Amino acid sequence: MATPDKVISEAMKIAAEDEIKTKQREVKYDIRDFTVDYLVKQFKDDLFYVPNYQRKFIWKTQNQCRFIESILLGLPIPMMFVADMDDGRLEIVDGAQRIQTLEAFLSDDLVLQGLEHLPALNCFKFSTLPEGQRRKFGNKAMRIVVLDEPTSIQTRQEIFNRINTSGIRAKPSEIRSGAYAGPFMSFLTKCADNSLFKRLCPMSPSLKQRREGEELILRLFAYTDRYLGFKHDVDTFLDDYAEDKQKLFDEKAMMVEFTRVMEFVDRYFPNGFAKKKGAKSTPRVRFEMIAVGTALALRTSPELIPAVKPEAWLESEEFKYHATTHASNSTSRLRGRVEYVRDQLLKVLA
Repeated sequence: MATPDKVISEAMKIAAEDEIKTKQREVKYDIRDFTVDYLVKQFKDDLFYVPNYQRKFIWKTQNQCRFIESILLGLPIPMMFVADMDDGRLEIVDGAQRIQTLEAFLSDDLVLQGLEHLPALNCFKFSTLPEGQRRKFGNKAMRIVVLDEPTSIQTRQEIFNRINTSGIRAKPSEIRSGAYAGPFMSFLTKCADNSLFKRLCPMSPSLKQRREGEELILRLFAYTDRYLGFKHDVDTFLDDYAEDKQKLFDEKAMMVEFTRVMEFVDRYFPNGFAKKKGAKSTPRVRFEMIAVGTALALRTSPELIPAVKPEAWLESEEFKYHATTHASNSTSRLRGRVEYVRDQLLKVLA
């Protein structure tokens, strides 16, 4: 429903103008043209570098080849963003996928395939292109937005966040890693690299690269702490929690709880968080159900030894009902599934 038009006073206009000017002063930049040869050389020499909050290299071969084909065709390439750092290097704010693809192609690590407009070039590497085309490719100018040195990390992360709402869309977990970069996100990465977690929670290499591990662990803590206040929108709920922990969190206490939950699941759940032995993936809802339910039970009884072993109810129809993804973002379903596991673990034999 449309909201009534608000009367905008002169004072409000002045305040708006001041706010715009203040924020604009936080972003100063220059636009430069760098050749492909220069970009790749600087990247190899670590003068252009990918910061921690950026995504790992995730473009599939198909995407890489389409990008190279676009350059060969002379199509306009979206501008990349870098930040001029105080050590003289340039931090890649947006464009890591493109620069890494250029480096792979010029190093002959990328063989062209699946080209639609230049099919005669399928199976070519850079070194097998005609000499004239190699020169033209290397001399192709790429337009770069260079943010001035005083640009804050928060502003650079915000640019990364906003740019990644289109194209090959970054997952919320990737954007969150950039928007809330700091000790808490580093802590989640440390947990995701834990050998026991990786064994209990199998996932594909591509999901690992796209920070699925960090996403699951964030859900473990956020839901355990605040599931009673959850209101449908998962991303907003997780963003709020990450933002709060960015300001202050007890790493030692959270690591103790994380370790206790992992060791408990390893001891009492035959397949860990997966559906069966040898599984290559872990459903999010199943992970949340077991991990958060276990954490809640251990908060009630830290030395818990379940009277009824999980294998007695893991295959039950009630467990399967809770573990389905239907209405998984519903407040009642979230509460129902985590409290089901909590109550089963705390159940006392009559």
